[in-house]
Amino acid sequence: MGSRSRLFLYFLLWGSTELCSPQPFWDDETERFRPSKPPAVMVECREAQMVVTVDRDLFGTGKLIQPVDLTLGADNCEPLASADTDGVVRFAVGLHECGNILQVTDDALVYSTFLLHNPRPVGNLSILRTNHAEVPIECRYPRQGNVSSWAIQPTWVPFRTTVFSEEKLVFSLRLMEENWSTEKMTPTFQLGDRAHLQAQVHAGSHVPLRLFVDHCVATLTPDWSTSPYHTIVDFHGCLVDGLTDASSAFKAPRPRPEILQFTVDVFHFANDSRNTIYITCHLKVTSVDRVPDQLNKACSFSKSSNRWSPVEGPIDICRCCSKGRCGISGRSRRLSHREGRPVPRSRRHVTEEADVTVGPLIFLGKMNDRGVEGSPPLPLVMLGLGLATVMALTLAAIVLGLTGRRRAASHPVCPVSASQ
Repeated sequence: MGSRSRLFLYFLLWGSTELCSPQPFWDDETERFRPSKPPAVMVECREAQMVVTVDRDLFGTGKLIQPVDLTLGADNCEPLASADTDGVVRFAVGLHECGNILQVTDDALVYSTFLLHNPRPVGNLSILRTNHAEVPIECRYPRQGNVSSWAIQPTWVPFRTTVFSEEKLVFSLRLMEENWSTEKMTPTFQLGDRAHLQAQVHAGSHVPLRLFVDHCVATLTPDWSTSPYHTIVDFHGCLVDGLTDASSAFKAPRPRPEILQFTVDVFHFANDSRNTIYITCHLKVTSVDRVPDQLNKACSFSKSSNRWSPVEGPIDICRCCSKGRCGISGRSRRLSHREGRPVPRSRRHVTEEADVTVGPLIFLGKMNDRGVEGSPPLPLVMLGLGLATVMALTLAAIVLGLTGRRRAASHPVCPVSASQ
């Protein structure tokens, strides 16, 4: 076995992430097992640094290596200065220095590097008496553990609070199938159908959040400030579309705090031939442990009980929906925006909010309703075609009759006499 092979086996047996203890090694000259002297490389893993101690008799041959031939890590960090009489070479480096690599496992933080021995000729000689060697070094730190039995009282802003205020939230508004399980792929509806809408916020690493639909409007274009428009949700969460002949309502209970589902009965704008609409909703969130109030609520009107009821929270938070005074309404904000005046918008207890639009929703209409884009109803079309066919057949019969009479008049029939 060559010297390089013996060196590899030597460090494979003795390499460790802590202070190494004496180990046996295999001597291929005597073919027997015998105890060894302390390992040539020892590593001490401290709180913020690793200390590597190298025996100058690195190969166990009695030939001492030169400290200048040793470096640590990819950055070639040099050893500490020491007297030649010490017989060892020491490195003391930070865990994040010298190109150390950090690896995170399920149970430990692993900092790894390597010790490099790169011999150079001494003086004017062109020969080497030691080999090139590379020794892997590791320090492992457990990820779980109790460092104190006493509670820590932080004096800084908690991490979750900092992330909550700085990380951007992702809001969405989607059309769903009737069973709420999948997104609706075709945005077509018949008048009399019900659109299923799902508002959602993707919280990421935030603290748990509860989503609210502050207000919603329907328009003929994606621009929610245009006319005509129809208000669906107003007064900070009152689904006012359910007050009329519609059964629009929020779905209770929620599937999750960050999701709010509601239905809207399909409609179209009178005196307008367009059959597409867009729904824009203003969404906002609060902390999930905050009790809903008049500014953060989801209320539906029940015609059977003739009263408003919330999806969650105290029932009295919906009383303001009947009065239309729950702070600054969505309609007021809309009108003021269109007139160009600044609008004071209450942001109390609101950390993030956004306007989200879904559409176009395409309404095809029923058979007895007006057709698409102002076309006449199908029964009238069939009646017109039938009348046109009857008239054409009648006209053809008259023409054929007149033609037959003219031919008879132009060719009279003469009597034939018989010869005797």
